[in-house]
Amino acid sequence: MAFHRINDFFNSKKVRSVFLKLRYPLFIVLLVLLLTQLTPRWFVPGLIVSILGEILQVWCFSTIKTKKRLTRVGPYMLMRNPMYIGRFFLIFGVLMMTGNIWILIGFTLLYYFYMVNRVRREEETLGKIFGEAYEDYCRTVNRYMPSLKKIEPKNLLAVSSESFFQNNAHWNILLVLFCYIILFCATFIRPMA
Repeated sequence: MAFHRINDFFNSKKVRSVFLKLRYPLFIVLLVLLLTQLTPRWFVPGLIVSILGEILQVWCFSTIKTKKRLTRVGPYMLMRNPMYIGRFFLIFGVLMMTGNIWILIGFTLLYYFYMVNRVRREEETLGKIFGEAYEDYCRTVNRYMPSLKKIEPKNLLAVSSESFFQNNAHWNILLVLFCYIILFCATFIRPMA
Protein backbone atom coordinates (compact mmCIF):
# COMPACT_ATOMS: atom_id res chain seq x y z
CA MET A 1 0.00 0.00 0.00
CA ALA A 2 2.78 2.45 0.93
CA PHE A 3 4.63 1.60 -2.30
CA HIS A 4 1.50 2.42 -4.30
CA ARG A 5 1.32 5.86 -2.67
CA ILE A 6 4.99 6.50 -3.34
CA ASN A 7 4.61 5.39 -6.97
CA ASP A 8 1.48 7.56 -7.33
CA PHE A 9 3.48 10.53 -6.02
CA PHE A 10 6.29 9.95 -8.54
CA ASN A 11 3.76 9.49 -11.37
CA SER A 12 1.64 12.54 -10.54
CA LYS A 13 1.74 14.96 -13.48
CA LYS A 14 1.19 17.86 -11.09
CA VAL A 15 4.11 16.88 -8.82
CA ARG A 16 6.39 16.24 -11.83
CA SER A 17 5.43 19.64 -13.29
CA VAL A 18 6.29 21.42 -10.03
CA PHE A 19 9.66 19.65 -9.76
CA LEU A 20 10.42 20.41 -13.41
CA LYS A 21 9.79 24.12 -12.83
CA LEU A 22 11.82 24.15 -9.60
CA ARG A 23 14.69 21.89 -10.70
CA TYR A 24 17.30 24.65 -11.03
CA PRO A 25 16.56 26.46 -7.74
CA LEU A 26 16.38 23.06 -5.98
CA PHE A 27 19.72 22.07 -7.52
CA ILE A 28 21.35 25.28 -6.25
CA VAL A 29 19.90 24.88 -2.73
CA LEU A 30 20.98 21.23 -2.54
CA LEU A 31 24.45 22.09 -3.89
CA VAL A 32 24.92 24.80 -1.24
CA LEU A 33 23.81 22.35 1.49
CA LEU A 34 26.13 19.70 0.08
CA LEU A 35 29.10 22.09 0.13
CA THR A 36 28.79 22.37 3.92
CA GLN A 37 28.98 18.57 4.34
CA LEU A 38 32.03 17.63 2.24
CA THR A 39 34.77 15.50 3.79
CA PRO A 40 38.30 15.60 2.29
CA ARG A 41 38.87 11.90 3.00
CA TRP A 42 35.88 10.93 0.82
CA PHE A 43 36.54 13.36 -2.03
CA VAL A 44 38.68 11.12 -4.27
CA PRO A 45 36.59 7.91 -3.87
CA GLY A 46 33.43 9.91 -4.54
CA LEU A 47 35.02 11.66 -7.51
CA ILE A 48 36.03 8.32 -9.07
CA VAL A 49 32.49 6.92 -8.76
CA SER A 50 31.00 10.14 -10.08
CA ILE A 51 33.37 10.29 -13.08
CA LEU A 52 32.49 6.69 -13.99
CA GLY A 53 28.80 7.67 -13.90
CA GLU A 54 29.51 10.70 -16.10
CA ILE A 55 31.44 8.58 -18.60
CA LEU A 56 28.48 6.21 -18.90
CA GLN A 57 26.08 9.13 -19.28
CA VAL A 58 28.19 10.77 -22.01
CA TRP A 59 28.50 7.41 -23.80
CA CYS A 60 24.68 7.27 -23.78
CA PHE A 61 24.43 10.82 -25.15
CA SER A 62 26.85 9.82 -27.90
CA THR A 63 24.78 6.90 -29.16
CA ILE A 64 21.09 7.65 -28.65
CA LYS A 65 18.75 9.12 -31.25
CA THR A 66 15.93 10.10 -28.91
CA LYS A 67 12.55 8.89 -30.23
CA LYS A 68 13.89 8.89 -33.82
CA ARG A 69 15.52 5.48 -33.95
CA LEU A 70 15.55 2.56 -31.54
CA THR A 71 19.08 2.60 -30.18
CA ARG A 72 20.58 -0.87 -29.78
CA VAL A 73 24.27 0.06 -29.86
CA GLY A 74 26.78 1.32 -27.32
CA PRO A 75 25.61 0.99 -23.73
CA TYR A 76 22.07 0.26 -24.97
CA MET A 77 23.40 -3.08 -26.16
CA LEU A 78 24.21 -3.97 -22.54
CA MET A 79 21.03 -2.69 -20.84
CA ARG A 80 17.92 -0.74 -21.79
CA ASN A 81 18.36 2.17 -19.38
CA PRO A 82 22.08 2.90 -19.00
CA MET A 83 21.61 6.67 -18.81
CA TYR A 84 19.69 6.36 -15.54
CA ILE A 85 22.37 4.07 -14.14
CA GLY A 86 25.07 6.53 -15.20
CA ARG A 87 23.19 9.45 -13.66
CA PHE A 88 22.74 7.45 -10.43
CA PHE A 89 26.50 6.90 -10.07
CA LEU A 90 27.29 10.47 -11.13
CA ILE A 91 25.19 11.85 -8.25
CA PHE A 92 25.95 9.01 -5.81
CA GLY A 93 29.69 9.71 -6.19
CA VAL A 94 29.19 13.38 -5.40
CA LEU A 95 27.14 12.48 -2.34
CA MET A 96 29.85 10.00 -1.28
CA MET A 97 32.07 13.04 -0.76
CA THR A 98 30.09 13.77 2.40
CA GLY A 99 31.01 10.43 3.95
CA ASN A 100 27.44 10.29 5.31
CA ILE A 101 25.81 6.86 4.87
CA TRP A 102 22.32 8.26 5.62
CA ILE A 103 22.54 10.70 2.73
CA LEU A 104 23.56 7.82 0.45
CA ILE A 105 20.72 5.58 1.66
CA GLY A 106 18.17 8.39 1.35
CA PHE A 107 19.34 9.27 -2.16
CA THR A 108 19.35 5.62 -3.25
CA LEU A 109 15.74 5.15 -2.11
CA LEU A 110 14.59 8.40 -3.69
CA TYR A 111 16.39 7.67 -6.96
CA TYR A 112 15.02 4.13 -7.06
CA PHE A 113 11.42 5.36 -7.04
CA TYR A 114 12.21 8.15 -9.50
CA MET A 115 13.96 5.76 -11.92
CA VAL A 116 11.50 2.88 -11.75
CA ASN A 117 8.51 5.14 -12.37
CA ARG A 118 10.20 7.24 -15.04
CA VAL A 119 11.38 4.14 -16.90
CA ARG A 120 7.91 2.60 -16.74
CA ARG A 121 6.40 5.71 -18.38
CA GLU A 122 9.22 5.87 -20.92
CA GLU A 123 8.88 2.22 -21.89
CA GLU A 124 5.16 2.68 -22.56
CA THR A 125 5.98 5.58 -24.88
CA LEU A 126 8.78 3.70 -26.66
CA GLY A 127 6.50 0.69 -27.11
CA LYS A 128 3.97 2.91 -28.89
CA ILE A 129 6.64 4.52 -31.08
CA PHE A 130 8.67 1.44 -32.06
CA GLY A 131 6.11 -1.36 -31.62
CA GLU A 132 7.33 -4.92 -32.25
CA ALA A 133 10.98 -3.83 -32.60
CA TYR A 134 10.89 -2.43 -29.06
CA GLU A 135 9.15 -5.53 -27.68
CA ASP A 136 11.90 -7.67 -29.24
CA TYR A 137 14.54 -5.38 -27.73
CA CYS A 138 12.89 -5.73 -24.29
CA ARG A 139 12.94 -9.52 -24.59
CA THR A 140 16.66 -9.62 -25.37
CA VAL A 141 18.16 -6.78 -23.27
CA ASN A 142 17.79 -6.37 -19.49
CA ARG A 143 16.20 -3.24 -18.09
CA TYR A 144 18.97 -2.27 -15.60
CA MET A 145 21.48 -5.07 -15.18
CA PRO A 146 24.17 -5.31 -17.88
CA SER A 147 24.21 -8.48 -19.93
CA LEU A 148 27.15 -9.61 -22.00
CA LYS A 149 25.07 -11.85 -24.28
CA LYS A 150 25.12 -11.06 -28.00
CA ILE A 151 27.76 -8.34 -27.74
CA GLU A 152 29.07 -7.11 -31.07
CA PRO A 153 32.31 -5.19 -30.39
CA LYS A 154 31.92 -2.84 -33.37
CA ASN A 155 28.40 -1.88 -32.21
CA LEU A 156 29.43 -1.64 -28.57
CA LEU A 157 31.87 1.14 -29.39
CA ALA A 158 29.56 2.85 -31.89
CA VAL A 159 29.35 6.56 -31.08
CA SER A 160 28.10 9.47 -33.13
CA SER A 161 29.40 13.03 -32.98
CA GLU A 162 25.98 14.09 -34.27
CA SER A 163 24.27 12.45 -31.29
CA PHE A 164 26.94 13.82 -28.94
CA PHE A 165 26.10 17.41 -29.91
CA GLN A 166 22.34 16.95 -30.46
CA ASN A 167 22.05 15.54 -26.94
CA ASN A 168 24.19 18.37 -25.51
CA ALA A 169 26.87 16.06 -24.13
CA HIS A 170 29.42 18.86 -24.48
CA TRP A 171 27.37 21.15 -22.19
CA ASN A 172 26.82 18.29 -19.77
CA ILE A 173 30.58 17.67 -19.54
CA LEU A 174 31.29 21.37 -18.95
CA LEU A 175 28.63 21.64 -16.24
CA VAL A 176 29.88 18.52 -14.47
CA LEU A 177 33.51 19.74 -14.62
CA PHE A 178 32.40 23.11 -13.23
CA CYS A 179 30.62 21.32 -10.35
CA TYR A 180 33.72 19.20 -9.66
CA ILE A 181 35.82 22.38 -9.42
CA ILE A 182 33.34 23.92 -6.97
CA LEU A 183 33.32 20.71 -4.92
CA PHE A 184 37.12 20.59 -4.88
CA CYS A 185 37.41 24.22 -3.79
CA ALA A 186 34.76 23.80 -1.09
CA THR A 187 36.51 20.68 0.20
CA PHE A 188 40.16 21.73 0.15
CA ILE A 189 40.34 25.52 -0.03
CA ARG A 190 39.10 26.80 3.30
CA PRO A 191 39.07 30.49 4.18
CA MET A 192 41.67 31.41 6.80
CA ALA A 193 40.18 32.09 10.21
